[in-house]
Amino acid sequence: MKFPVKQLLLALCGAATVYALVLLFTGGSSALDSLYRLASPTGLLAAALCVISYVLRGLRWRIWMAHYQRPLAVLEGLRLYLAGYTFTPTPANVGEAARGLMLARQPLGALQSLSIFGAERLADLLCLLLLSLPGLWWLLARYAQGPWLPALALMAVLGALVGMVLFFKFSAALLARYRWIHQAWQCLSTRPMTWLALTLIAWSAQGLAVWLVCADNGLAIDVWAATGFYALAMVGGALSMLPAGLGGMEALLTGLLVAHGAALGVAVAVTVAVRLLTLWLAVAIGAVALFYSAAIRKDIRLI
Repeated sequence: MKFPVKQLLLALCGAATVYALVLLFTGGSSALDSLYRLASPTGLLAAALCVISYVLRGLRWRIWMAHYQRPLAVLEGLRLYLAGYTFTPTPANVGEAARGLMLARQPLGALQSLSIFGAERLADLLCLLLLSLPGLWWLLARYAQGPWLPALALMAVLGALVGMVLFFKFSAALLARYRWIHQAWQCLSTRPMTWLALTLIAWSAQGLAVWLVCADNGLAIDVWAATGFYALAMVGGALSMLPAGLGGMEALLTGLLVAHGAALGVAVAVTVAVRLLTLWLAVAIGAVALFYSAAIRKDIRLI
């Protein structure tokens, strides 16, 4: 099966260039100052936390690869997983579904590769929703005065219950109609406590990195609120269906930080640094892993 790697790489390079120019232009000197701070001990620690997050999600991917009888050694599995981050800036991150298709030895079928991708997204969504709760609570406490707070909390609980009832009512028909969703569900049933722990710790590490970036830019915010805002922005960006949530995630995170009391310039600077660490660092590492895997180890095929 041919995979349009050259076209995707060119498109991603163009998108990255435009994205960088827009952020630097809108962020001005604050954005540039934020970039310089990434070389500080705090910035390097935040980058290390993001790398840990990528590694943990790579370990999770190995679990689901083994589910399809594709066991991988730890280092090999992590390298192949990281290579897929090259294609993260695609609509709904769907380019990452190519991980299994590009394997030179025993590549996954399209259905299996899509199923693992679906399991990854469902696991990420679940954990991001859990981590967003402190951010949601802060918003409710700030903007819902008097009786509105318990009323909104009750509506949220009732909405979640209704959603669960509807899911269980229609899940059988949904899983029967879309085979990849059914197989993604089977992936999630494989060692659920392990992948749940790996996913929660991975996204919490990135939330902690966001808090460190905020502190390094002089923004007084507690770690739970920073993690909650980041999780909310990630969910909102994913729902926009834009490539890697570009634009939507940045707007939401900047708005939440401004609502918390940050000046607009500081909020933009923090957002620029956060996206460099949580998105573009992964893409850069992925590009290196992809080149090494394809050109040197030759265990990934690009055409």
